Order: sequence, then C-alpha cells, then structure tokens
Amino acid sequence: MVLLHTPKGELGAMASDFSLMGVDDKQHSLADYNNSKVLVVMFICNHCPYVQAIEQRLIKLASEFTITDVAFVGINSNDTVRYSEDNLENMKKRAAEKNYPFDYLIDEDQSVAKAYGAVCTPDIYVFNEKRELTYRGRLDDSPRNPSAVKSEDLKNAILATLAGNSVASPQHASMGCSIKWKSNS
Repeated sequence: MVLLHTPKGELGAMASDFSLMGVDDKQHSLADYNNSKVLVVMFICNHCPYVQAIEQRLIKLASEFTITDVAFVGINSNDTVRYSEDNLENMKKRAAEKNYPFDYLIDEDQSVAKAYGAVCTPDIYVFNEKRELTYRGRLDDSPRNPSAVKSEDLKNAILATLAGNSVASPQHASMGCSIKWKSNS
C-alpha cells in the first residue's frame, strides 16, 4: 500500500464527461447529474483502508444531501484483475451491504481517473452547477478517527458551493492508497 496525497485542484477546471457502468447495471454519464447544483465526484474502492476509514462518514454526508440539489457519485478505477475485491460484483455487494446513497460506478479502462487526474482513494472533487471545480481535497481533518473531527472540509465545500460562494482556503489534500493502475497504463 502506497500512501499518496492528492495534488492541489485546478479550481475552475471543468468536470470531464464519462459513461460508466454502475452497480445498478445501468450506464451513467455526467449529464445524468445535470439537475444537481453541486456534484461530488469521489474516487473510491472497496479494499482501501483509507476509504474504509471514512466510508460511514461519506455515506452519512451523502444521505444528508439526498433531498437537496447535491449529487454524489463514487467511481472505482482500480485494476480489477490484480484487485478482484474491487470488481463490479464485489462493488455491488459492498454498495448493497453499506446501503450507498449514491451511484457507484466502475472505470474499467481507467480513462475517467486519468481525465480527472485522480491519484488515490479517496480522491474527492466538488463541482458547481456549471461543473467547474470548486474543491479538491479531504473529507475532514481526521481520516482515521471520526470522534476527533474538528473541520468538516467536504461538507463546508459543498455548502459554500451551493450558496455560490468560494470555498475557503487552504484546501487540504486527501490522502489514501494509490489508484491501482493496470500494468499497461
């Protein structure tokens, strides 16, 4: 396991389109979220301990926004040949077991992770209504200990973006396991 930190986000960059299969056996694209004022794109996976450590908090946060204009989407870009626990069937099991309140998609060819510049799991992006990047960073200031959270960075970024405000600086990098790139990538 290689610990990586996300690079600084290029604020204002446009969200890249995608067409990916979800755990619901449907294709999902960027346009599917056009009715949302804010889009949260999370590069996550099943096996990463950093994702597992924040998973319940992500689920809770996404659930808090289910009746608002915020959409969350999880994308798994890991090599599923070398990491079978991250394959689509296991993603379906995980999403059902944890009752994910967001779409969970597989990026088989890893092109979406490359287009977004994702480097690790979790790698979290927030886009405004025009799909301009307003935030790239961590969920909060305590990746391993939920009881020690003092700053809910992602939630604050979502609320600022919903209000049409700039997200407070500095934006702190997310940290996690490297995306498991295919050997021919």
